[in-house]
Amino acid sequence: MLVWLLALLRDHLPGFSVFRYVTFRAAMAAATAMLLSLIVGPWVIETLKRLKMGQHIRAEGPEHHQVKAGTPTMGGALILGCILVSTLLWCELRSLHIWVALLSLLGFGIVGAFDDAQKLLKKQNLGLSSRQKMVLLTLISLLVAFLVLHFGLRGANTSQLSVPFFKRFQPDVSFFLVPWIWLVMVGTSNAVNLTDGLDGLAIGGTLVVAVTFAILAYVAGHFKIAAYLMVPFVGGGAELTVFMGAMAGASLGFLWFNAHPAEVFMGDTGSLALGGALGTVAIMIKQELLLVIAGGVFVWEAVSVILQVGSFKLRGGKRIFRMAPFHHHLELGGLQETKVVIRLWITAIVCSMLALSSLKLR
Repeated sequence: MLVWLLALLRDHLPGFSVFRYVTFRAAMAAATAMLLSLIVGPWVIETLKRLKMGQHIRAEGPEHHQVKAGTPTMGGALILGCILVSTLLWCELRSLHIWVALLSLLGFGIVGAFDDAQKLLKKQNLGLSSRQKMVLLTLISLLVAFLVLHFGLRGANTSQLSVPFFKRFQPDVSFFLVPWIWLVMVGTSNAVNLTDGLDGLAIGGTLVVAVTFAILAYVAGHFKIAAYLMVPFVGGGAELTVFMGAMAGASLGFLWFNAHPAEVFMGDTGSLALGGALGTVAIMIKQELLLVIAGGVFVWEAVSVILQVGSFKLRGGKRIFRMAPFHHHLELGGLQETKVVIRLWITAIVCSMLALSSLKLR
């Protein structure tokens, strides 16, 4: 929006030309989202308290987590609002990439908000059934897939995948592209959701991945850099740098309140939305497989649950971990919550560094 308002000035007054650069606008989007979060956050938390939006803690979880009962949840609405406002302020509004990313963010966020509301109304930690949630997320994923394919938002060779560490190996998934898009979006959203079990863990990981994909989006949308690094060029994809900058800024601002001891939880409202949006951006810039590396913490948390459930069913009740997801396994092993969170943040940073290094190690 500001891009349009300042268009008349940037060609006539010195200094205003900087607004045409996506890197500057991404930095401003990050700063705006963070400041909005810090300013509006206390009011949102007080409003959630007044509305009695207190989190219910699962009885089967770690016993010491029961002290968190009553902490306001649905704080993801704060994250989504800051991302939305900041993105619209600093993006090029004609970018279809931006509108599809926002559709995914808000669509998954609405499903998460409805799930959170159901839990609060039932006064227990039971929201939408797995089937209901999957149907709703699938419908949104299919809509995103249609828009991405109809408007050619993945650039040339739409059905080809970019494989990390390989220059020319780009397998074509052909008719399986739509199921692939569904898998990436739904898988990422649920992985972030499963990671959201300790104060600051999921939002810290999201911050790291958002910064990583801000860089990747810029590379994908810059013809010369993409050609030099031999990654798929996606025309218009650089505008997603603004969206990812806004996500990073909103995550940093929310972390101020979500750090241990958390004043507010993001709930499914935030975790499903952030995961869905990350998956959507990865799809549009053809870096879904790099998301597996950069989001390694999210992936492992989800895999730990799958392994635990599979082991329990196939091995007569035997478990692999003390408790799943994996962060609870570490807690029950004697590590304090803050130490678990910080160590997994460090792991997330290492994973993102590995993902970025793959751009040259080809």
